[in-house]
Amino acid sequence: MGLWSKEQLREFIKENNLVTAQDAQNALKDLFAETIQEMLEAEMNTHLGYGKHEVKAKLTPNSRNGKSRKTVMSEYGEQEIAIPSGPPRRV
Repeated sequence: MGLWSKEQLREFIKENNLVTAQDAQNALKDLFAETIQEMLEAEMNTHLGYGKHEVKAKLTPNSRNGKSRKTVMSEYGEQEIAIPSGPPRRV
């Protein structure tokens, strides 16, 4: 069994109007970038101890400090993602 059930995979194909192998490749490229983006957001949430827009849960002076654009190389080609920035590091 894969990551998705057959029903989920069929829904993904339908939602993204995948007809050709190139359509599938493009969708996987986008999915890869979105997955990396979400992983980075989750890492920042863990690092800061609260989720984005959870002001009530913020118990630290640390906060998000915008995002920077980076290009990631993968087997799907180049992908531009937004890297979340945390508080400035003190040296």
